[in-house]
Amino acid sequence: MKYYPEGVCRSLNKKFYTLPSLKAALESGEIIEGRVVLCDSSHNLYVDLGAYRGIIPRTEGALGIIEGTVRDIALISKVNRSVCFRIKGFHAENGKTVPILSRRSVQLSCMRDYIDKLCEGDIITARVTRLESFGAFIDIGCGINSLIPIDMLSVSRISHPRERLSDGQLIKTVLKKREPEKLTFSLKELLGTWEENAALFKAGETVTGIVRSVESYGVFVELTPNLAGLAEPFDGVKTGMKVSVFIKSISPQRLKIKLAIIEAFRENTEPPQLQYFREDKHINEWRYSPAFSDKQLTTEFGIRKAEFGIEGGIPAPDSIIANNNS
Repeated sequence: MKYYPEGVCRSLNKKFYTLPSLKAALESGEIIEGRVVLCDSSHNLYVDLGAYRGIIPRTEGALGIIEGTVRDIALISKVNRSVCFRIKGFHAENGKTVPILSRRSVQLSCMRDYIDKLCEGDIITARVTRLESFGAFIDIGCGINSLIPIDMLSVSRISHPRERLSDGQLIKTVLKKREPEKLTFSLKELLGTWEENAALFKAGETVTGIVRSVESYGVFVELTPNLAGLAEPFDGVKTGMKVSVFIKSISPQRLKIKLAIIEAFRENTEPPQLQYFREDKHINEWRYSPAFSDKQLTTEFGIRKAEFGIEGGIPAPDSIIANNNS
């Protein structure tokens, strides 16, 4: 069984609108998804199952609720969102059959069979759930959240994760660090090296960029999330603006791109589309800088796949990412 972020692969099928199908799902332990339509005053979640309305008791709403490590806001925030669950039983209420559901059960098995087996360098699919000034929270499987710190979203510096990602976006990400109680992920290692990004441009071209920093000595313009250049000062430009820039020179030795701003446009309102340069499911090392450059920037992942003793099975469904970017 593969585990994906909520809202990706297990949307409620109409076959579950019948009681026999719901009972069959109880017997099989199948993971289902449905939309939460209500969180009552006791923080029980009610899920639309077509002809039925299932209930996820508060203590079954999320891993950590019983333990006190997760606050009830994690339940309240699920209203009008899809959640995954298993059917645990049925009871009668006012003459109606009410399916009893458990999200906690799914998250426990996701942790045991999938997340606990990830090692540093594994590339997975995740969904962006919340953007804060310090980073992007992501659903790495069945509603279990982790974090990509802002400095790990790209090589090009940004002031807020919303400049790179959007809520609900499906992305690839790599496990950067595993700690006993926390997993930290990164994005920049999947967005290409300096050479891979610089190869997309040539001196003499005029292209579009985004202003990321305005300094007294010049303007830093992002050409791609992992590539930025320095332009001469230009009146009226502000951080976040789109600009057209003339590429004066590209220097791999110094990792420098010299630019000249031709024209500034309105502030950029949408994050640029991500381009991934890695097709594999695991990396041991990533070297951003060319080997001959003056400045070296590398990432080494602490536990190599062979050492960890896990083979394959890490989902990164590119077709799902392509069809669900939002």
